[in-house]
Parts: sequence; C-alpha cells; structure tokens
Amino acid sequence: MAKNYIKYILALLLFGSNGIVASKITLESSNIVLLRTFAGSLLLIVVFMLSKRKICFLQFKKDCFNIAISGAAMGASWMLLYEAYIQIGVGTASLMYYCGPVIVMLLSPILFREKLTGIKIGSFFVVLVGILFINSGAEEIRGNAGGVVLAGMSAVMYAVMVIFNKKSVHVKGLENAMIQLFVSFLTAAVYVGCKTNEVIQINSGDWVYILILGLVNTGLGCYLYFSSIGAMPVQTIAVCGYLEPLSAVLLSVFVLKETLLPMHILGAVFILGGAVFAEIFGHRKTGT
Repeated sequence: MAKNYIKYILALLLFGSNGIVASKITLESSNIVLLRTFAGSLLLIVVFMLSKRKICFLQFKKDCFNIAISGAAMGASWMLLYEAYIQIGVGTASLMYYCGPVIVMLLSPILFREKLTGIKIGSFFVVLVGILFINSGAEEIRGNAGGVVLAGMSAVMYAVMVIFNKKSVHVKGLENAMIQLFVSFLTAAVYVGCKTNEVIQINSGDWVYILILGLVNTGLGCYLYFSSIGAMPVQTIAVCGYLEPLSAVLLSVFVLKETLLPMHILGAVFILGGAVFAEIFGHRKTGT
C-alpha cells in the first residue's frame, strides 16, 4: 500500500507542474491538450510493447468499457477545464474543477460501499476551506455563465474518470494507463477536429516543453496515477487529490516567482492539515 501512496503523490506533483510547463508553450490550450495526450499515450504504448507484456484487456470487456469511459471523461475534463480558463480565469475554474473529488466522496458509499465517516466529511470541509483561501486572490470572472458551466462540467468529468477507472477490476497498471490516455487523446482529437480544420503550427522553442508535458508529466504521470488508484480507497484518493492544486500553487511561487499572499499560506495549511487528519484519524476510527 505504501508503494501505491508514493506513486500517487508523485503523479499529483507532476500534474501540479502542468501549468508551469504549459505556460512556456505558445499554442492554444486545446492544442496543448491534444499534443500532451498524443505524446503521453505514444510513450506508454512504446513502453508496453518493449516490456513484452501480453494484452489482456480484450478478455475483459467490462473493464475495457469502464477504462474507455474513464479515458473519455479525462480528455473531456481537460477540454472543458482549458476552455473555462479562457472564459472565467484560471483561479475560479480551478476552484470549481477540484470539486470533483467531493463528488467522488459523496458517491463512494453508494458505488463502492465505502463508509463515509464524520471525520472524513469534516476533513473535506477543512480542505475545501483551504482551496477557498488559496483562490481568494484569483482573477475575477471575465466571461459569462457559460464558463461557470464548463468548469462545473469539468469537475463532473473528473469524478466520472475516477469512478469508472476504479471499476476496472482486472486491467491495471501500465495497460490501464495506456488505454486510458489513448482514449483521452482520441477525445481531444475529436474536439480539436470539430473546432478547427487548420494544421497546428508549432514553434521550434515549444518542442522541448511539449515533450516534457507529454512524455513526463502526462505519460509517466498517468502511469503512476492509474497504477496506484486501483488499490487505494476512493475517499483517500479524493482527499489526497488536493495535493495537486496545492503543489501547483507552491511551484508557481518558487518557479514562476508569483506572490504568495498570507491567505494562500493559510490555505496550504488547511489543505495539508485536512488531508493528513483524514488519513491518520479517519483510518484509525474505522480500523482500516
């Protein structure tokens, strides 16, 4: 179990740095998502072939269906989120996007029969307050109600992604991540194809960051993420998932030299405190 926790946290840290890497790329956000999913899925396919593992997902049609739905949801969530960034700003869109784990938590007793304890509910409220503090200095909404709807739907798609991937019983690890990310690429390709028929023009200076974002942050990150969540409680995934936006804020301060207000620091304390409290005392209470 400890190995899965380490892999999951490393994945969250990689995902948290996505914004920093993407800020170096001059392409439109939808094209960035398309390229990162293409590079990431290609890497995982190559690694899978080199490992000479047998393809088993075809034997488990139910698992294949669940992973496909999860992959499509992940691609859709990124598309929706990046469009929401443009319409209502990064801070507000991110705040709504990370309501996704709350949706997962609320549905877990019904879908996975995981007990929803008072300690975990309280911890989630603490985490959400931390997110509010961190986003207290966010940009004002620049768009219209459509942007709010997009951000809200990205949170719903996040929850769908986690729930359906969790339902994959037999297909795990590298094969799971490979299929998941490839379906995400197909989803992004359909979106970009419907949006424009123009060929993507890539500046020479963008290639390094595109490869980092696609191969490391997306390819390696998705492998670590999806090879770990299958063996972890859904509520734990949801609580610890807030380390991703926390790491994004901290990295933006140290790397991009953005200002960290006292309210942001307080928010970081709330997020870490809520996550740690849920893990230590929540498990002790239930005996898991």
